[in-house]
Amino acid sequence: MKKNMGTIDKVIRVLAAVIIAILYLTNVLTGTLGIVLLIVAVILVLTSLVAFCPLYLPFGINTDKKK
Repeated sequence: MKKNMGTIDKVIRVLAAVIIAILYLTNVLTGTLGIVLLIVAVILVLTSLVAFCPLYLPFGINTDKKK
């Protein structure tokens, strides 16, 4: 897997995941929407950890500055 995510992209994804988790834990997000967004948050963190986003491939997006 070739990395296609830069540092800023990874930080934004982790921050979004943290915000979703906080909203879920404070019961602002509940029910099915809360669970779906929590799953999205987990996916955001995982893609940040491996620095690879599979959705970037079909669109040819690469935010990693190292080439």
